[in-house]
Amino acid sequence: MISRILAIKLFLLIFFISCNEKSTKTEKTKEPTAEHILGNPNYQAICYGGYRAKTRDILPTLEQIKEDMLILAAMNIKIIRTYNVHFDETKLLLKVIAQMKKDNPDFEMHVMLGAWIDCKDAWTPKPIHDQESDRNAVEIAEAVRLANEYPDIVKVIAVGNEAMVTWAAGYFVTPNIILKWVNHLQDLKKNNNLPKDIWITSSDNYAAWGGGDTSYHKEELKQLYNAVDYVSIHVYPMHETHYNPQFWGVLSSEKTLTEEQQIDSLMARARDFGIEQFQNVKKYMNTLGIQKPIHIGETGWASSSDGFYGQEGSKACDEYKSSSFYNLMRAWTDKEKISCFYFEAFDEIWKDQGNSLGSENYFGIFTIDGKAKHVLWDEVDKGTFKNLKRDGNPIVKTFDGEKKLLWETVKIPSAPSR
Repeated sequence: MISRILAIKLFLLIFFISCNEKSTKTEKTKEPTAEHILGNPNYQAICYGGYRAKTRDILPTLEQIKEDMLILAAMNIKIIRTYNVHFDETKLLLKVIAQMKKDNPDFEMHVMLGAWIDCKDAWTPKPIHDQESDRNAVEIAEAVRLANEYPDIVKVIAVGNEAMVTWAAGYFVTPNIILKWVNHLQDLKKNNNLPKDIWITSSDNYAAWGGGDTSYHKEELKQLYNAVDYVSIHVYPMHETHYNPQFWGVLSSEKTLTEEQQIDSLMARARDFGIEQFQNVKKYMNTLGIQKPIHIGETGWASSSDGFYGQEGSKACDEYKSSSFYNLMRAWTDKEKISCFYFEAFDEIWKDQGNSLGSENYFGIFTIDGKAKHVLWDEVDKGTFKNLKRDGNPIVKTFDGEKKLLWETVKIPSAPSR
């Protein structure tokens, strides 16, 4: 009798261990959903474009995109944001990620897939903002196709990029157009024509989400809040150093500090200004009686500029300030469990192809030839990018790692006018 009891106990022990091993294995292999990824500090996010040339007519190669993915993965980036599907770059990107996952089951990279939306006669002298471009339907259909082809990679579809904010005068649309396509995608999910776990959003300036000018507080925006799975907002204190510089400049009380301490205090105020924009969106959403996750679809700080943000303007752009802003925003968003799609991974010179010194060309945390800007110098020292290259170039520090040389490019903004 005793031996039989022991045998039964041994059988039950083995059975439970086996079940636990199967459960653990299933848990490890189960694909994470957008709900699991967004707001999870273990899934760092960034905006990505792989173009090297001054035109998007010249696509990055599959090998170039693979190089970029390896570099980002080394930094623990696990979800990247794209902006449209009407160029083949996005298709190439998804193809590369799928192959990398096949070759290495431990490789993990997910995508927030952008579908570009604009108005009728966009980019002409007379855009019609309350009517939409015929191209929008094609863009949405292609985004749906790609999301269905790569359900293990595409976790979010974003309908439009800064498509509702009125200062995007060349192409913005009224909120009802964004709402139409968000509802369309949600209906596809309900009818099993899109993965049920994919999240749908629109990624726009904080003001367009109601966090600024009350002119955006319309019924269609309230309906859009109800329709999306989460809210994706853009905050750019760097641009506000010119347009709304209430926080910008070294205070008279800070004049006794070292220049580095002055800049550190200044950038902390810049971060706080971005947090205020985030909180204003949240407050407006709450007045509508709506509770949805809010994440940052874009924020960033260019490392160079010859315009409004350069040496003759607000003196905002250099590698030290951009490094400081990155670290401050990452620390805050990680603590608050907010995903931050930092703009952007690599410099892209097509952004302002008519002006090689324009700030739009310098938002990357890497230069176009793969040098690590100041924000990543410590990662270079740690060997994070050992044996990794971009276009044949090893990942080395800008300024040869000499902070003295870096600091020669840093200018101190004058005191703010209040």
